[in-house]
Amino acid sequence: MIIERIKKLKDSFDKLGIDGYVIPKNDEFFSEYSREDRLRLVSNFSGSAGYAIILKNQNYLFVDGRYTIQAQKESGKNFRVVKLEKIINCKLFKNKLLGIDPKIFTSSQIKNFFIKNNRIKIISNKKISNIFNCHSYSSKPFFSLNDKITGENYKKKINRVVTWLKKIKSNYIFVSAPENVAWLLNIRGYDNPNSPIPNCRLFLNTKGKVFLISKKNAANQLVIERKLINNQIIDPLNFKKFLNKFKKGKIIIDKKSCSLFYEKMIEEKFSIINKEDPIYYFKSIKNPVEINGMINSHLLDGVALTKFLYWIKKINKKSITEFQAQKKLERFRKLSKNYLYPSFDTIAGAGGNGAIVHYRANKVNSKKIKKGDIFLCDSGGQYKYGTTDVTRTICFKKPSKNIRDIFTRVLKGHIAVATSNLKTHYNGKLIDIRARKYLKEYNLDYDHGTGHGVGFYLNVHEGPQAISRYNSVKFCEGMILSNEPGYYKKGKFGIRIENLIFVSKIKKRLFFENLTLAPIEKDLINYDLLNNNEKDYLFKYHMDIYSKLSKFLDIKEKKWLLSFI
Repeated sequence: MIIERIKKLKDSFDKLGIDGYVIPKNDEFFSEYSREDRLRLVSNFSGSAGYAIILKNQNYLFVDGRYTIQAQKESGKNFRVVKLEKIINCKLFKNKLLGIDPKIFTSSQIKNFFIKNNRIKIISNKKISNIFNCHSYSSKPFFSLNDKITGENYKKKINRVVTWLKKIKSNYIFVSAPENVAWLLNIRGYDNPNSPIPNCRLFLNTKGKVFLISKKNAANQLVIERKLINNQIIDPLNFKKFLNKFKKGKIIIDKKSCSLFYEKMIEEKFSIINKEDPIYYFKSIKNPVEINGMINSHLLDGVALTKFLYWIKKINKKSITEFQAQKKLERFRKLSKNYLYPSFDTIAGAGGNGAIVHYRANKVNSKKIKKGDIFLCDSGGQYKYGTTDVTRTICFKKPSKNIRDIFTRVLKGHIAVATSNLKTHYNGKLIDIRARKYLKEYNLDYDHGTGHGVGFYLNVHEGPQAISRYNSVKFCEGMILSNEPGYYKKGKFGIRIENLIFVSKIKKRLFFENLTLAPIEKDLINYDLLNNNEKDYLFKYHMDIYSKLSKFLDIKEKKWLLSFI
């Protein structure tokens, strides 16, 4: 099928007057995990970011450092795999006319990656869309969350955005990111395989009047609940006609999630102010009710993961595959009535597969876990109401000193992040240095960020906060992040230790507090490399886990967990 799709694309080039065609990972809602994945359909690449560029005589796949091994494995047969940064000023496509679908590209994507050495032709062509059999819009109705779950009424949230619009002297905002609409209206949906995303957009003016850009059938429940009335639901096909009802003025669109298709329509009528959608920031700061929901979700998740770790380390005597291991973990999660589904596809990599940062095992292609393997398991769940993401790396027999030393240096970085002084290390850029410090003493490093923001019963990855070399967003009380340094030896093993943490506050002092409750593999630690503060941190962390989880465990599981203290 992949070869057929590529051939159909190439066969259309002459008729469309183009030399090549560009396919991004995202769908028209720019969701990280989408049910519509054109990039995978054309390349077999299953990672969360990348671009395919199909030319008449060559196919290129551009991916970042997390995915180079994976892309070569999944797509190397039909594509030349190139690091993503090389797409900038790329001379491979100089003087080529590249076709793009304006619904799945933003103007900033095009400007950043393609404009400098290439010519772009906008193609809204149904024949090309039919090659991918695209369906981006909702098939199931959206639903509302109660104020007792969200901690803030949607009308108050709208007022916050309106106040911000007035402050910057903008008349309107077009909210193009579905997760931001979800936060603003306290709604969720079924349009994403891993997040409760409602595929829709929103238009808001300074009078606080909201218009939902959505298929009518998806928003029916919101009308029944009287959250919206019928004339506040605008079919996407009628969007241009809808805009003509408003006076000219200034409008905010977000260049990260507003497609070129919508931007062109909007700029015909309004003057665009170049500002980021403020909802990203508002959403990143969780209120006490949301934090409490996340704490409860992590308690449930901690029970499932601890039971799984005990089972795979101490109970299971059979030879199992990576896929069987991840299914077993899923069964432990399903024991909770509040568990809904994974927050992303589980990464369960044994041996060399653990070195593929975003590896995915499946039923057909899954390695048997050997006793000598280092096993990396990165997984998470969507719960009522919270989102989890946790990685544990384990072994099944005593590993070499080299592996234990590397694991311990990753652990030291993990502890350094968790214990950071947020007065002096107040953003991700400053903390990322602490995470890598002990690996760099060995001339080792990892090719991904140290941490990402996490949503409340929404996307497992969200901004604007992150722990990375480049992120300078100041941490605020209520922000949730991951803490996940690692190390990967190609073809040999992968190591990552990941907890979710949140910014807490006592007497004006900000500090990180752990959400994740799951033991860290003691058999991989070289305790001689830990100082007294780090040993004390581990002791207190495992004491905290035991005090919170023990009542949910059987006698043998309790005894095993007690051995970590």
